[in-house]
Amino acid sequence: MKKSLMLLLTCIFVASALLAGCGKSNGGGNAPANEGQATTNNGGNEAQATDEPFEITIRHTQVGESKKFRLAMLEDVVKQTEAAVPGLTVKLDAVDSEVNRKEKLRGEMAAGKPPEIFDVFGSPDAQLYAKEGLMLDLTPILDELGLKDKFTTLSPFTLDGKIYGLPIGGSIEGFFYNKDYFEQKGLKIPTTLDELDKLAEAIKADGKIPFAQASKDAWIPLMTTNNLWSYYAGPEITYGFKTGETKWTDEKMVTAIAKHKEWVDKGYFKKGELGFEYADMRNQVITGEAIMMMDGSWANSVFRDPEQAGDMVGKIGFFNMPPLNTGDPVVVMQDANNGYGFSAAVAEDPRKLQAVKEFIKNMWTDEMQLRGLQEDGVLPAMKMDLEQMKTTSDDPLMQDIFKAVSEIGTSFPAFDALVQAEVNTALSMGIQQIIGGEIEPAKMLENVQAAQDAANAAEQ
Repeated sequence: MKKSLMLLLTCIFVASALLAGCGKSNGGGNAPANEGQATTNNGGNEAQATDEPFEITIRHTQVGESKKFRLAMLEDVVKQTEAAVPGLTVKLDAVDSEVNRKEKLRGEMAAGKPPEIFDVFGSPDAQLYAKEGLMLDLTPILDELGLKDKFTTLSPFTLDGKIYGLPIGGSIEGFFYNKDYFEQKGLKIPTTLDELDKLAEAIKADGKIPFAQASKDAWIPLMTTNNLWSYYAGPEITYGFKTGETKWTDEKMVTAIAKHKEWVDKGYFKKGELGFEYADMRNQVITGEAIMMMDGSWANSVFRDPEQAGDMVGKIGFFNMPPLNTGDPVVVMQDANNGYGFSAAVAEDPRKLQAVKEFIKNMWTDEMQLRGLQEDGVLPAMKMDLEQMKTTSDDPLMQDIFKAVSEIGTSFPAFDALVQAEVNTALSMGIQQIIGGEIEPAKMLENVQAAQDAANAAEQ
């Protein structure tokens, strides 16, 4: 087995113990013996005509009220797939996204027994599993269905020219904000980070929380951190950590972490954020307690749903984090790194392979992509013209998000798509220590760099 996966999997028991307190964590265990080559499906194994019952499992993460629209779409695709494949029953297995990514799926991969279809992040997760022969090569299937060139990007799911997963949608990160409050107070959308600082100070002086935040799971505050360092140090810096060309301890990285710490120290986030869940952050905005919130564009579905947002529907807007200086390009996290992967074992069963093909054919269509945009507010992962997207929804919040997309000067993937899981864990622990006042930025980044050095060495 490759050293990178062995190191990742042997950390599962230690990392899962840290999960509750440290947000991001590693998974692990011992994987079965494997030749180390990803399984290739030639697309030629056709299922025999039979009505004999058989079952496949789809592991999904559409859990909770905020995911109800996406779950409804999945259920419709399942019905279509079952109707098209004689004898097929699809079992839906719902698991929280963080638990699936960092515990359950890693354990199943270690045992060599993942579900037939499962929610997965492309880079680095799917690429790592593909190296060990655990992921189905979708390349011939996509060629057969005419889908290979239909996506905006498949690079997170691609290894050695072969495709091992498909993104369900795209996203950007930015600030949701209370438009009514801005209008009442005569506030304007900031065009520089200095203006954002002054805006936050004015909101705090008015007795409100400038930024909603929930840091029990570290990936949530790290959205803010990742966007800050991509301005201060440049988005390209993250690409070099894994190769050793750049260092976490770079002076500009220290400045970026210090800015996040400054916002914590100034009380721009609600006290006790380390104990707040993801839903708590959104509720801070819905209740009017907090005025702005850094989150992924996917969160718009909550603010457009009367059952979840109540009277705040129509009163929430969206803008990109502004650059350091007037006229600098807008730098935004934009990716399509989450979707579905498929077990390599499917290739050994023609009927299951037929079910997978049918699932892909039904899930990745223009109709479903536009439905996801309209109902769930998830940006398409398949190629579509921005003007076409704009006509899909006249909702003001969606129009704000479309505008934000059009303003992007430079985009970058989320940091956890570019570094190893062990580094993610160290960074997650570090940002929670920053928030808790337990460590200084320079020392935190020294710890992260040490984890990076170890992870890089393990892959050599």
